Amino acid sequence: QPHKLYGGSSGSHEDAYTRHKKFINNYILHYGKAKEYCAPTTEAKTDYDILVEEYRFIRSEEDNDETDWAKRLAKRYYDKLFKEYCLADLTRYKEGQIGLRWRTQKEVFNGKGQFICGNKKCDSKSNLQSYEVNFAYVENKEKKNALVKLRVCPPCAELLNFKHTQKLAKRKKTLESPNAKKKMKTLKDEPQIETTIDKTEEKSIDQDKEVEKEKDNGFSKDQLQNAWRAQPLLEKSNEEEMDDYLNDLFL
Repeated sequence: QPHKLYGGSSGSHEDAYTRHKKFINNYILHYGKAKEYCAPTTEAKTDYDILVEEYRFIRSEEDNDETDWAKRLAKRYYDKLFKEYCLADLTRYKEGQIGLRWRTQKEVFNGKGQFICGNKKCDSKSNLQSYEVNFAYVENKEKKNALVKLRVCPPCAELLNFKHTQKLAKRKKTLESPNAKKKMKTLKDEPQIETTIDKTEEKSIDQDKEVEKEKDNGFSKDQLQNAWRAQPLLEKSNEEEMDDYLNDLFL
């Protein structure tokens, strides 16, 4: 009979990896090695682990290194996503935190995020409106932001702007408080100091204002300060929406 390196019975139900370790140990012992084979202590990374590590919401040229297999795998997955509209997770809207991700092919086929509300937990199809959202996020310990589009129904739009609406309500309540009104009245009752401005100085001030206005591209100060808010986009016709939908499918 041939010499058996593996001493187990033929009817054992051990898995392939356990049998492999026994074969290696018996092989080393048979050829007189002092040390037994030690299995690696670190777990091997799966494709999913690599995607989690290398995934980027918006990829740059540095992220697309063709010499790195992990980056190539992440880019292949990224290229399969549809990036016209996002889907939102609004479960933590009261904290001012929302999660956004791109749509998959199946979601595009079903119309989710374009003809169905972009909130993951909402299936409304009526009165959808497009919003531009300045999405600020942390990725790989680095703060980033991106301007993305999101289509939601009116109730979900309120959740999207919940934190900002709360701030405005709080500010209004503060201004309407008795103390604030008293301060405003005191300021009004204070004597006004009249100042005279030379015509040449007045002309230069007007010119400076015109320059500032051109720099702001015609936007007021309040509009520039609130530029981060979710702004509704111009609504498209049904034909234009269908064209965009078909373009997504055949890209």
